[in-house]
Amino acid sequence: MPKPSLWKDMKKTFMLHAITAHFSNGLIPVAVLYLLLAIPTGNTFFEHTVQHLLWITFLAIPVSFFSGVHDWKTKYRGAKAPVFMKKIRLSVALFSLCTVAVAVRLAVPDVMARMDLLHWFYVVVLLGMLPVVTLLGHYGGKLSQQSRQQPPRPTNT
Repeated sequence: MPKPSLWKDMKKTFMLHAITAHFSNGLIPVAVLYLLLAIPTGNTFFEHTVQHLLWITFLAIPVSFFSGVHDWKTKYRGAKAPVFMKKIRLSVALFSLCTVAVAVRLAVPDVMARMDLLHWFYVVVLLGMLPVVTLLGHYGGKLSQQSRQQPPRPTNT
């Protein structure tokens, strides 16, 4: 009997939400690392990397959010459990913070070269994204762990 192809296996096991969530949740800590390298060194290459990571994250968050909502509605039947409500609120907070950071960056491209209140506001917004993605990952891990421990629910067909 031939083995199933890699492509067929990937189609069966592909989880858009897991991929997009890990993608943006992985980029934000890297962006913060580069931000922390840019502040003391003043190296524009570090700060430009932060900007690029921020843009990619800004584009990935909506995909992660809507694929998560889709999974929530299909796999969990839209249950209003606290963990889902926390994840939804945290996702909105993350997208809001990311939108503010992108807006500041677009409005004031040299925000990192300045040493005024807007500069530090931008830094705080970026740093504020880190605990949000940490909590999103924490709650996602709890859901993932719970789904592995419980047998699948029968479907009504």
